[in-house]
This record gives sequence, structure tokens and C-alpha cells, in this order.
Amino acid sequence: MEAEQVQTDFDDIIISINSWMQELLTKLGVAEQWIIYTKLVVLLIIVATASYLLQLLVRKLLIFVSQRITKVTSISFFKYGINNRLPHYLALIVPYSFVRSVIPIIFFNFKSLIVPCLKIADIYMVFMVIWTVMAVIKSFGDILQEKPAFHNKPMKSYMQVIQIVLFIFGAVAIFSIVTGKSAMAFFAAMGAASAVLLLMFKDSIMGFVGSIQISTNNMVQIGDWITMNKYGADGSVEEITLTTVKVRNFDKTITTIPTYALISDSFQNWRGMQESGGRRIKKAVYIKQSDIRFLNDDELDKFKHIDGLGEFIAEHKKNNKKIEGSSPLVIGPRITNNDLFMQYGIYYLRHHPKINKTMTLMVRQLAPTPEGLPVELYTFTDTVVWAEYEAISTEIFNHLISVVKYFDLQIFESSSGSDDYNVYMRKTENG
Repeated sequence: MEAEQVQTDFDDIIISINSWMQELLTKLGVAEQWIIYTKLVVLLIIVATASYLLQLLVRKLLIFVSQRITKVTSISFFKYGINNRLPHYLALIVPYSFVRSVIPIIFFNFKSLIVPCLKIADIYMVFMVIWTVMAVIKSFGDILQEKPAFHNKPMKSYMQVIQIVLFIFGAVAIFSIVTGKSAMAFFAAMGAASAVLLLMFKDSIMGFVGSIQISTNNMVQIGDWITMNKYGADGSVEEITLTTVKVRNFDKTITTIPTYALISDSFQNWRGMQESGGRRIKKAVYIKQSDIRFLNDDELDKFKHIDGLGEFIAEHKKNNKKIEGSSPLVIGPRITNNDLFMQYGIYYLRHHPKINKTMTLMVRQLAPTPEGLPVELYTFTDTVVWAEYEAISTEIFNHLISVVKYFDLQIFESSSGSDDYNVYMRKTENG
């Protein structure tokens, strides 16, 4: 009975307002056939202006309150709420309530438009709720990203998943508002169109599956350096969304990779190198093979004063005795100039201040090639910073290339066609 009484009173108010406006417009000299249209336009202008002012006032008030709470309590949620327009969406509640209540007054003379306009207002309310909930979730997401544990997590991908779920619920609500049917009818209708929906949202579904697997297995994080030649990606991951992964390459270009491709295709993640604190140097110099020879005792004496070689020569002589009765060529293990060069390389690396001594360190000889005998350095720097790594690598190889000549060796390199050669002419009997 009370609800019926309230409705009756509300109807009386509507009738009174419309009667008053009709009398006012008549007194102002508006023609009778134009009164209902003039009244509609005037009411629409008044309601639009009032709605804007209400929303502006409430939004300003909410922003002021949020800023004061942030300043007094240092709670970051309200700061992020302002950034995500939470006060703006919350302020829509007041004008929405106002507009919905005055729709019967505005369209008093157009009864057929009242129900459609109420449905439009309710549909707008659905979107308003979704925007508000998403602003709250994004604000909490921003708070989580302040935590070290969530710093490199693909939070934007999670937000998009939640947004899709909210829009699905919103679609169900809108369907119920427009048709007046229950949510079960909506799902029954969608069941018949499921094949079409799967085709339309194939990338989103695959991206969702990929995002879950990437996050669960910790395959990629924001800031990781990845290389994926298939897509021309070689740089740092800047953003992981539901459908794409954005990579800023070292040439400052941007490459976008489908999220699911990180599951279905192969890629290289350099995070392990970055976390280890050392970056590998794996380069070789090619020694001219004809220059490699045995060293006699007099020649070995010249190298004994060099740090790292004296002990090596002494230890080698101690452990390798001459084989009695052997031919001059087969006299047991002997030291070559290349042995000393490689040993010097090991000593140099072990005492270099920028080489990581806790990781693999060696100078090894690879299989001979037509370009010479590769002597490879395999070691790690104590930094993963690209510019510093290149400077260290350059310094080491410039040093070793410079000392090669002291071991009576040469670096092999192909002729450029303009090299100078010493040519000796032998005089024959015929002149």
C-alpha cells in the first residue's frame, strides 16, 4: 500500500509540473500546437544542464575528498583512483538517478518514448557500473605493481581478462533489459552462435591462454630482453597485453608479437644472463698455422720472465721428460709458441679486473680451418651492461692481437688485393 501511495504522489507531481508549464507557455504566447514540443525542448535543456552541473559538483567534491585522504593517510588507492577517473564514474550515479526520475516528466506528452528512454538509461547504468568496477580494479592493480613481487608481472593482461568478463556480464544485463527475458535465454541464444563467437574472438581466447601460461611458468616479464627472429624482435619487453607483446628493439623500433606466439614458437630470453651478472665473450683469433713451431731451450728462456709463463714452462719441463733413443722429431711433449700464447691468454683473463672469475674461463683451440687455426676465448665479463661489455671485449682482443707478434705468430687474414709483398728475384745463368 505504501509503494502504491508513493507512486500516486509521484504521478500527481508529474501532472502538476506539466500543467504548470503548459499554463506558463500559454501565457508567454506560444501557439497551442507547439506547446508540447516547446515544453520538451525546454525540459531537455534544463535536465541536461542540471545533470552536467550535478556531475561536475559531485566529481569535484570526490576529487577533493580523495586528495585530502591521500595527503592525511598516504593511502595510494585514492591517488590511483583519481588517475583512473574513479571520481568521474562515481559522480555519474547522481545525474543518472536524477535523469531516470524525470524521464516521465520530460516525455509526459510522448508516452510511447518513456519505456525506451528508461531502458536506455538502464543500459547506460550497466556501462557506468562496468567503468566504475574497472577503475577500482585498475587502482588496486597499480598498487600491486608497487610491490617488488608484481613489478614485472603482465598486469595489463590480467586487467583485460577481467574487463572481458565484466563486459560479458554487461552484455547479459543489457540483453535482459532490452528483451525483458532472463539471463538463461541469453546463454541459450549464445549457445547457437558459439561457433561464430569462437571464430570472432579466436585471437583473444588464444591470447588469454597464452597469458595464463606465460604468467604461470614465468616465461617472460616486463623488462626482459628477448630475441625472436621470426618476428624481427630483439629488445626489451615493454608491455604484455591479452593479444600482443610489445618489444622495443635496440634500434628504438617497436615490434608487436602475438601473445600466443610466445607459447607456440621458439624465442630466446636473456633474463638468465642478466640475472647471473656475467655476459659471455666467445670470440676467436685465427693463427697462421705455418707459424706454429717448437721452441728450443734458448727461446723458452726468453719467455720465463713473463708473468704466467715462467711457472708454466717450469712445470712443463718437470712433468715431461725427454724420451731416450727417440728420433729428433719424436722427443716427447714439447712447447710450441702457440702453447705459450694460449697460456698467456689464460693468465691475462684470470688477472683482468673486469672478468668474472667465478664463471667458466678458458682459452681453447678449435678445429683448423682454411682461414687458420682458431684460438677461442671463452669467458664472462663481470657486467651485463651492453656498452661496458663491448668495451671490455674490445680491450681484451686488442691486447691479445697486439701481443701475438711477440710469440712469433701471425693473425691470418685474407688479402685485400692491395697488400705489399716482398719479392726476391734470383739471377739465372742466362742473366
